[in-house]
Amino acid sequence: MDHEHGHHGYITDKDKYLNRLKRIEGQARGIHKMVEDEKYCIDILTQISALTSALEAVAVGLLDDHLRHCVVDAARLGGAEADAKITEATQAIARLVR
Repeated sequence: MDHEHGHHGYITDKDKYLNRLKRIEGQARGIHKMVEDEKYCIDILTQISALTSALEAVAVGLLDDHLRHCVVDAARLGGAEADAKITEATQAIARLVR
């Protein structure tokens, strides 16, 4: 499938996504240190839950941008490209809910 479009929907929020991902990296490093320091298991699990939620928020934001831009644009054109974008979005959603 061709993903080589000159402009992806999230590009207008690129800095927001990059900042969120930097915070997520910091959370992951913090969890690593907690394990290294043998912190209480429940505290580590709490931080893993927070990290998972943060990643899911980024994923949902990217999915929303994809639907609002790539899928809507393809749907306007119709045909095979529209079908392909809808299938692609459906598969992405299925991966997120596993």
